[in-house]
Amino acid sequence: MNSLSSFLLLLLLPALTVVGLSTTGAAITTITTVGVTYATPASAAGSSPISPDRIAAKVTSMRIPAVRILDSDPALIRSFAYTNVSLLLSVPNPLVPLLATNRSLAMRWVYRHVLPFHPRSRISMISVGDDIISYSPDISQFLLRAMQNVYQSLRDLSIYKVSVSTTFSFFNTISTTSAPSTARFQQPNGDFIISPVLQFLEMTNSSFLINIYPYNFYRSNFEIPIGFALFQEHPFLFRDDLTTGVRYRNIFDIMIDSVISAMAVMGHENLPVIVAETGWPCTGTDAREVDATVLYAEMYLKGLIKHLRSGNGTPLRKEGVAEAYIFELVGREQQGTRNWGILDQNMTQKYRFEFSNGCKTSRFRTYLIGLLLVVVVLRLLM
Repeated sequence: MNSLSSFLLLLLLPALTVVGLSTTGAAITTITTVGVTYATPASAAGSSPISPDRIAAKVTSMRIPAVRILDSDPALIRSFAYTNVSLLLSVPNPLVPLLATNRSLAMRWVYRHVLPFHPRSRISMISVGDDIISYSPDISQFLLRAMQNVYQSLRDLSIYKVSVSTTFSFFNTISTTSAPSTARFQQPNGDFIISPVLQFLEMTNSSFLINIYPYNFYRSNFEIPIGFALFQEHPFLFRDDLTTGVRYRNIFDIMIDSVISAMAVMGHENLPVIVAETGWPCTGTDAREVDATVLYAEMYLKGLIKHLRSGNGTPLRKEGVAEAYIFELVGREQQGTRNWGILDQNMTQKYRFEFSNGCKTSRFRTYLIGLLLVVVVLRLLM
């Protein structure tokens, strides 16, 4: 080692130490990816459907990192090519029995919705069915076989980075309770449907997808203050799990930890959890839904994103949920239906908040700078 190399090494040691500490902190703190759901809406009379390219352009302009496409429209999947937006596709519920009983149909679905676009469009996961237990209990028996056939079809085509799961609804899956430690999967579906699915997810390194709606939890229990549902910080806004002594500051964490407790009872406490849908409606089905307002919807979404960005996770899952998808990108404005959209039909934004997270970017830049410094030093020492 010459004198110049020694001098440079001493000069860069403090910087390398800072980089090491920064990247170590980044590894410990996990920031949840926050995306949106989107389904191609039925066109209103006299209006034109929103083009897939316009949807993709809007998503990228809002810096939304992930989209769950509920109807898996191939044109929409194609429109996200080279955008770096992660896509979670869905197999419609009516197709589940067909894909379960006919392996070639599963392969055909993958041929049409994945193979032409991957990896130019960043397809990360496929949800085979959505809340299929409440959709049709009769076809729930086909769920696992359909998931297996889609998974094997991907492998047969040498597609290894797209995982397979299914989506459940909290209220049709978890025994309703305000104490997460006592939560269990509802029976008999817990043993006959969910348990085999959990085993499949564990074996394939996939994630458990769940629809989480604190709005519905709040409406089912009017003793809960509205602020507890909207992530409002107040000394008296809390609920204690009397069994574990854990204190909860919002309904969202109670619901997530209820899912984690139920999975733990079945021996799968370490499975990653993805919130496939969450949100707060800005209008209700009728005048009785007085809490379905634009103000409360904005408060919920801002509170949710702040909570997920904090990196604090939940009391039972310090890393929190892996991803969360806000329902939904474009609202449905039909009378008598709830409107959950963060955009109006004319694509204008209702609320002011940012999806992107600067912390990830800055840490990644720090990591790259650190690598470059290491390379420079090593080359000088050679």
